[in-house]
Order: sequence, then structure tokens, then C-alpha cells
Amino acid sequence: MKKVLPIILVLVVVAAVFAWSRFQEPASNDNILTLFGNIDIREAQLTFNASEHVNKILVEEGEQVTAGQLLASLHQELFQSRVAQEEAQVEARRQQMIKLQAGSRPEEIDKARAELEAARARAEAAHDTWQRLQTLAAKKLASREEVELARSNAHASQAQVAAARAALRLLQAGPRKEDIATAKADLKAAEAALRVAHKNLANTELRAPANGIIRTRILEPGDMASPLKPALTLAFANPVWVRAYLPESLLGRVKPGMAASIISDSYPQKKYQGWVGYISPTAEFTPKNVETPELRTRLVYQVRIFACNPQDELRLGMPATVEIDLQAPTTAIPDCK
Repeated sequence: MKKVLPIILVLVVVAAVFAWSRFQEPASNDNILTLFGNIDIREAQLTFNASEHVNKILVEEGEQVTAGQLLASLHQELFQSRVAQEEAQVEARRQQMIKLQAGSRPEEIDKARAELEAARARAEAAHDTWQRLQTLAAKKLASREEVELARSNAHASQAQVAAARAALRLLQAGPRKEDIATAKADLKAAEAALRVAHKNLANTELRAPANGIIRTRILEPGDMASPLKPALTLAFANPVWVRAYLPESLLGRVKPGMAASIISDSYPQKKYQGWVGYISPTAEFTPKNVETPELRTRLVYQVRIFACNPQDELRLGMPATVEIDLQAPTTAIPDCK
């Protein structure tokens, strides 16, 4: 009996190792390759692109959402005020540019003409006064100081005429091209600032980037949000795939685009259409805990078998069985609708 016991133990160990190796190897025959894996999907940590307190969270965990749907919002009062301020700046710049482009009004030109005529009249009067005082000074009836003062007034009056004439010419010529260009540039800058204000206001709303399911509500109303702090976790509805591992010995028989059937434990009587969408270009060690050194050093290649999931029945982490017809030609991606 003592001699038989070690033999029995050896046989049990050999049988266990054989059974484990069979469990690790994908089942296959001449035509059908069977792989075992788990459903995988992509996820995103959704964040606000603004810093402010959360006002509303409009979705619950497990809720299905569509692309563009409003999920949450921040308090918007400060951002709305900034938009109003920039709108006022744009309107002021626009009116300034319109004013310059319109040029001088006829009333302004008429006023300048009248001021020029008045300046000419004052200059003539000053010149006449100077001439009269010069005559009087020759007869010793006016002082030299009075003559000098009259001459200065006459020259000043002539300068005022020149200034009035130049002002009239400026009004008739209208604004300088450089002034109009500056006004246009100021308007563009104000419009750009307004677009930034509108964008900042839009950033207070968090919208779904694609169809999916809300996995986690991380922030709640009253929490402080920022671009570095996720608010929600979204699991994308598409794509959905089975993550499995292919031994090197079968690598040459599986090609991207091959049709596949997927069966889950939750719906064992239902087959989902699928196709081989990705085969890893690099090998990795078998991602499981095993007992023997031989299996621990075995290299495999990750393969993704994408699945049609129109009813959203395949969920993250679900075990799945994949069957690939190795003799079937590669086909176009099926329509999953």
C-alpha cells in the first residue's frame, strides 16, 4: 500500500497538469477555432473644461445616454456676465468703425467752413487795425507798443485762418485709412474675445461625447469642478469586443476581418455576429496564474474580436466564447443595425 500511494499521487498531479493545460489552450479543430475571453469596452473620464461649483447632475448611474446629451452643468452667472460685457465691447467697436467709414457729416463740414470765414474776417480786421495804427504812429498819434500789439494780432489771426483751412480740408478728406484699419482690428479683437466668452460659457455644460452608459457619478451638486477632476465615467456603447489570447502556433491561421460568432454565458442560446478586428503585433506572457514553469513562460498574442451588440446585452467583463471559421474568407465588417 505504501508503494502504491506515491504512484497514485504522481498520476493525480499529471492528470491535473494535463487538465489545466487543456483549459489554457483554445479549443480548436480543423475548421473551427474556439477562444475564451471577456467582454471589453472603452471608457472615458468626463471632465468640465472650466472651474466652478457643480449646479446640476442630470443623469444617474446605469443610465444610457446619447451623443450630445446634456449630462451636467456648472453655475453660469459669472460666465454669462462676461459674455454680456464682451457683447457691449463688440457693439462699441462696431459703432466706432461705422463712424470712421461714414466720414465727416455735412453739418461738420459746414461748421468748418463757417469757422474759416470767421477766421478770415478776424484776420482782415486785425490787419486793418495794424495798418491804421501804423499811420497814426507816423503822426505821433499812437504809441509804438500799440503798433507792435496790432501787428502780433494780425499775424495770429492769419495763423488761425490757416488752422481753420486745414481743419476744413481734414473733414473733407475724411478719416485716415490707418485709423479705419485700426478700428477694424479693434473690432476683430473684441469679436474674438466674445467668442472666447461664449466658449467658456459652453464649457460649463458637460455633454456626452458618444452613446454609452453612465458608470459612475464622481461629483455631485455643490462640488468644485475643474478640468483635472473627473465628474462622470462613461462606458461607450461601441465598440464592444472580446479580449482573448492566441497562441503563437495559431497566429498564422487567424487574420483580421475573419467572421466570428460570440456566445456569452448570460445568453447561451444566442450568437452575436463578430469579426477579428485586431491582433497584437507583440507577444506577452500568458496573463493567468498557472502552476507549472512550462505554462508560465508561454507567450500569447492578444486578439480582439469585435461584436455586434445592438441590444446592449454584452457588458464589461462578461465571459464569452468565440468561434472562428478558419476556412471562411475574410469579409467586410457586418452591419450591426
